[in-house]
Amino acid sequence: MFKRSNNASNAKSYNSIRPAKTLAKLISLPLMASSVLFSSLSFASLELSGDVIQGGLVLGKTTPNSHVSLNGKTLQLSEQGNFVFGFGRDDKEASNLLVTLPSGEKIEKTLTPSTREYKIQRVKGIAKRIMQPNPEHVARAKKDSKQVRAARAVISDQLAFNQGFVAPINGIVTGVYGSQRFYNGKPGNPHYGVDYAGKIGDPVKAPADGVVTLYVPDMFYSGGTMIIDHGHGVNSTFLHLSDAYVKVGDSVKQGDVVAAVGNSGRTTGPHLDWRINWFNTRIDPELVLMLKPLN
Repeated sequence: MFKRSNNASNAKSYNSIRPAKTLAKLISLPLMASSVLFSSLSFASLELSGDVIQGGLVLGKTTPNSHVSLNGKTLQLSEQGNFVFGFGRDDKEASNLLVTLPSGEKIEKTLTPSTREYKIQRVKGIAKRIMQPNPEHVARAKKDSKQVRAARAVISDQLAFNQGFVAPINGIVTGVYGSQRFYNGKPGNPHYGVDYAGKIGDPVKAPADGVVTLYVPDMFYSGGTMIIDHGHGVNSTFLHLSDAYVKVGDSVKQGDVVAAVGNSGRTTGPHLDWRINWFNTRIDPELVLMLKPLN
């Protein structure tokens, strides 16, 4: 039987995410008429796990040697038939997932991410000198961003993204994905990670297996910054670190202590900011923690 996935219903919360029905939970439902059109009956050849929601990461598995595309763009497929894709914070448009099996048969599915409401805060009375940063600082921040983009562009064959994720620190969540501040009426960049309260020196663990692709101890905004590649464009980023216990090129296992919480960069206190990306698409780490692997 095809392991069916329906679009998630609107999720309205942000601090405590109540994900809409996950694809993994819907796999036992019988095939019924819907607005989703399939171009073949080879439904047993496709499995999906995850939330079709803004900020969601979706795991997929199909017949090996198939061709998989999302909106016409080829997705990396493992020898076992695994693939992955995600939705950004503000994605609203329908995406077309097309799987072409080795036999030539096609499975097509339209996925429209459910929308969310995000925490918005308005701050007034910010000094002009803060609203207009020093050009030198801007130049340095651009240099930092270039290094981060290069690390996130790494494409590897690892399948760690499919093993399930654990939180990198046992701390209280103090900042959530998607939240945004308006300064003197002007929007700041949304927050794309999850903040955990912690003390300087607290251990930071690898949320999944991977390879370290970046560590810079003193980036302008994010301070000590580390990126771990989990495969197929999925990676973790840790910000404001005080120390690192691994170096670029090192392989790490889920649960390994890789760094220490810090107060580096532009921050108001010690904490860990953990982020997940699928290439340039920013994913909600709290949703990733609930992913069910596809064996």
